[in-house]
Amino acid sequence: MHNGRTYIVTGAASGIGAETCRQLRAAGARVIGVDRHDTDNADELFLSDLSDPAAIDDLATRLPEGADGLANIAGLPPTAAPDLLLKVNLIGLRRLTERLVPKLADGASIVNLASLAGFGWADALDQVRGALALDFDGDIAGFCADNRLAEGGRSYFLSKEALIVWTMQNRWTWRERGIRMNAISPGPVDTPILPDFIETLGARAEEDMRVMDRPGRPVDIAPVVGFLLSTGSGWLRGANIAADGGMSSHLLTGMHGL
Repeated sequence: MHNGRTYIVTGAASGIGAETCRQLRAAGARVIGVDRHDTDNADELFLSDLSDPAAIDDLATRLPEGADGLANIAGLPPTAAPDLLLKVNLIGLRRLTERLVPKLADGASIVNLASLAGFGWADALDQVRGALALDFDGDIAGFCADNRLAEGGRSYFLSKEALIVWTMQNRWTWRERGIRMNAISPGPVDTPILPDFIETLGARAEEDMRVMDRPGRPVDIAPVVGFLLSTGSGWLRGANIAADGGMSSHLLTGMHGL
C-alpha cells in the first residue's frame, strides 16, 4: 500500500507522529520527518519550529519535491500559552501546508490530526471564523485575550475546531491536481501530553476516561493516518474520521436522547 511512496510527517519525534513514521516505513514508504527535536524515526529529518513563519518558509524551501502525502501531526497541548498554541496547531500548520502544496506530487494526500476536542465546532462558528482569519502578522495574543482562550484549555479546543472546518473548506481546493485533504479526530490518547490534558480539563477529562474502556494508543491512530495517506482513501475528501474508541458516538447519543 505504501511501497515506494514518500511522505512528510510533522511531529515525527514522539507520540502519534513517531508511530506513524514507524508504520509507514515498515510498509515500504520513505518518510521525511519534521520536528523540533532530533529523532531516528524517519529516513530523513528536518528540524524546524512551526511557531515561526520564517522557519516554516525556510522548511518549505528545503523539503524535497514530489512527496505523495503530508501528515500534519505536530501540535502543542492545552497547557501551552494560547497564542503559541494557535501558532503551532493552526496558523503554522496551515502556512506549511499551503507552502508545500505546489511541491507535492499530483494525487497526494494531506492528513490533519484534529481531535475530539474539535467536536463542538458548529457551536463556535464566530470564534472559528476569527481563528481562521488569523495569520502570523495579526494580533494573535489580542484575539486570545478577547476570546478568553486561556480558560479551561479553550485555545486547544478552538485550534482543533478550526482545523476541522479548514479541512472541510479545502476538500476540493486542489482537485485539479487530485490532491485531497482529510482529518482524524482522536479521543484521549496515551502519549507524553496526555497528563497535560488531564491537568487542564480536570474532572471533565476524568469523566471521559471513565466512560471509555481505555485511552487510545498511538498504534490505534497511526493506521488511520496511513489509510488516509494511501491511494485506498482516494474518494475521501474533507472527511473527519473519529478515531476515539466510540466517544463521539457516546456524546451524540447523549445529546439527542438516544
